[in-house]
Amino acid sequence: MKSNVEEMIKAKDQKYLGKLIGTEIPAKLEAQLENMDWSYLDLIDHKEQKRGTFAPLGAMELPEIAEKRDAFEEKGLQAVKECKVGAILLAGGQGTRLGFDKAKGMYNIGVTKDLYIFEQLIENLKKVTTKAEAWVPLYIMTSDKNDAQTREFFEEHDFFGYNKDFVKFFVQEMVPAVDFDGNVLMEAEDSLAMSPNGNGGWFSSLIKAGLGEDLKEKGVEWLNVFAVDNVLQQIADPVFVGATIDSGRVSGAKVVRKVDPYERVGALCLEDGKPSIIEYYELTPEMAEAKSETGSLLYGFGVILNYLFRVDKLLEIANKQMPLHIVEKKVPYLDEQGVLQKPESPNAYKFETLILDMVYLMDDCLSFEVDREKEFAPVKNATGVDSVESARELLSKNGVTL
Repeated sequence: MKSNVEEMIKAKDQKYLGKLIGTEIPAKLEAQLENMDWSYLDLIDHKEQKRGTFAPLGAMELPEIAEKRDAFEEKGLQAVKECKVGAILLAGGQGTRLGFDKAKGMYNIGVTKDLYIFEQLIENLKKVTTKAEAWVPLYIMTSDKNDAQTREFFEEHDFFGYNKDFVKFFVQEMVPAVDFDGNVLMEAEDSLAMSPNGNGGWFSSLIKAGLGEDLKEKGVEWLNVFAVDNVLQQIADPVFVGATIDSGRVSGAKVVRKVDPYERVGALCLEDGKPSIIEYYELTPEMAEAKSETGSLLYGFGVILNYLFRVDKLLEIANKQMPLHIVEKKVPYLDEQGVLQKPESPNAYKFETLILDMVYLMDDCLSFEVDREKEFAPVKNATGVDSVESARELLSKNGVTL
């Protein structure tokens, strides 16, 4: 079932909208329509995303970090003790590619015992809180689809030993999906076809949920943002925190050396002179293979979605319009007869904000190298590269009992 967006906007009375779906407007649909940011649809005719001029960006490399480790760690631990560091877990995704129909963080990666992705991430964070003898405020971003089950899962497992007074949940904002003619799609009789607004929407979603006040009350000055699907993710890492604070920069990004020029990770770089991220598919062969005088790849530091942002700078850029990226996706929808269709090829546009644009808006960023065997074990596939299998192997190498 489709309805033209402009007609929906112009329609003011419930009776007219009711005709579009064959009944009075259900409360869920009415709320979606009232809260919709229709300006997204203005971008449909401007799908090409213009990028600036790219240049390589180096990193603070492992040898330099090792030399200054003690000083960085002391400074970072002090910030943690003073509750100046919070953590943001991006956990809105489902485990679909793992053959798992629940929140990805609920996936059991254990072999001889239960070990959930959420559990392992909490254990990683607890290493810091134990050392600092202080709790790190943890904000978990869920989605409409997995919010209730995620909250229940944490309650059921007693927050895996974490202090639940320092854990807050918030739901990622959703935006409508539209077909290629600009018509809103319905996924059910009481709901538009909605999708999350991308990993760049985490801060606006947090503020919309009213958690800005919690940050202020606790005195949080830095937020460490990380993804749910990297089970070796080191969170509120005091060495990283201390190095970023010491650098005087307003943001930091953990990076790993790419295993080859075409590894499917975004590369930290400069764009028009400002720190940014170029996606692997945006690199030309010449850029991907370009090397320095020492033989290292010029675009050789890949991001692992572990960033540190200063809160005052986040608040400053919150009023700026984040670039919206339009992607073509397969979106199930109700047809004119009210029958659910599941397309086999892309049939709609989704609108996303990306965290890479937040890095660019920050103006400066510390590129901080980490050992990929100790901090990079993504769980994206059931088998093969970046899979449950490879993550288990890396966890075992790092002394985690599975």
